[in-house]
Amino acid sequence: MNITRENIDDLNAVLKIEIRKPDYEDKVETVLKDYRKKATIKGFRPGMVPIGLVKKMHGKAVQIDEINKIVTETIQKYITDEKLEILGDPIPKADDQEKIDFDTQEDFTFSFELGLAPVIELKLSKKNKVNLHEIIIDEKMKSDYLDNYTRRYGELRKADLTEDKDVIKGKIEAVDKNGDVIPEGPSVEDTSLGIDIIKDKKIKKQFIGKSQNDSIDFDLKKAFPNDTEVAGILHKKKEEVAELEGNFRFTINEINRFHPAELGKELFDRVYGEGVVNSEAEFMKKIEDEIAINLKRESDFKLMMDIKNLAIEKTDFQIPEEFLKRWLLKVNENTTEVQIEKEFDSFRKDLKWQLIRNKVARDNEVKISEEELLKEAENTTRYQFQKYGLFYATDEQISNYAKETLKRKDDAKKIADKILEEKVILLMKELVKIENESVTVEEFNKLFE
Repeated sequence: MNITRENIDDLNAVLKIEIRKPDYEDKVETVLKDYRKKATIKGFRPGMVPIGLVKKMHGKAVQIDEINKIVTETIQKYITDEKLEILGDPIPKADDQEKIDFDTQEDFTFSFELGLAPVIELKLSKKNKVNLHEIIIDEKMKSDYLDNYTRRYGELRKADLTEDKDVIKGKIEAVDKNGDVIPEGPSVEDTSLGIDIIKDKKIKKQFIGKSQNDSIDFDLKKAFPNDTEVAGILHKKKEEVAELEGNFRFTINEINRFHPAELGKELFDRVYGEGVVNSEAEFMKKIEDEIAINLKRESDFKLMMDIKNLAIEKTDFQIPEEFLKRWLLKVNENTTEVQIEKEFDSFRKDLKWQLIRNKVARDNEVKISEEELLKEAENTTRYQFQKYGLFYATDEQISNYAKETLKRKDDAKKIADKILEEKVILLMKELVKIENESVTVEEFNKLFE
């Protein structure tokens, strides 16, 4: 067996693996003997099937399988021993593979294309300026956060007369032009609708000031032009109401009005846990701290994106694009060449950043400990919990949830990549000039346009 490499250029190479009969015949014989022991063929006792018959039945498939294993292992060992940094996976050269005939050949030569990672020189210095956009906390933010909590922990209460924001429950049934109920028409005994989402102003006005047992005749499709809303009211599928038309009668059985939670100790305890907040001033301070944490996360994300883009812009190198396009087409069976071309700019940018990130991490011997993985998993878990209003989760609960997350391979990789990225960005921040700039949330959002 022999393996050689021919460098086409700095980014492309071809590996040739020569396999001779002695390289694989013993392995093939061993597998076939094992097949013989296990084979169950009518007319022969177990383990007594003639080896010639086994070879006739399975010999060619076993030979191909063992040769493929040798080729794969040889390529991987060569790449490891030579410390080659490749992009994608080796691709068999189609023209060479077509010449191979397992029925007549005993010796084989396989050729594989390699895409080689480029040599990278990071070119960042204090001449390069990056802004850290610090978002100003304004009164509207605090008011919106407060409104969100009072609504989240609010409740529906029964009312006597309808108002424009109420949700009403009752019976709905189709009626004809004379106001008579259509027996065979659509009807639901117990449904509900929100008055505030009625689109037609005149129809909405009909629903205001009504009490229990009152009825309103109205054009359902005019009130709710969206078929999804109509389907929900009539308890039907969207496609079943597409051709629906005419008037309906809604008879009110119950009026419900939403009441936001009152600002007080009950709300404070429900949001942040019992006894954590004891006054309105403390509650608003907690809200402001929460806003500050979220805004810092946004600012840090923008800074990270800007540093990444700067690194890609200032670090000029090429990648084996034609090879990578062929590789992407090969590993994504349902993708076309047109789709590959359309999405390649985004792929190129992501790949370049990965190469830069990995170089910085390698040059600075960046390591990730088990403790760091667990801490980040806990931080992610805590953020997710708070996002859903679970501020009172204990440290033990968060830690247990985080440990379960790390048992999932894909989730653990995402967390490890996040830590690696943060460490690399931290190193890059030392290379460039960071200037703080205060911006409003509107100005900050415009940066993403």
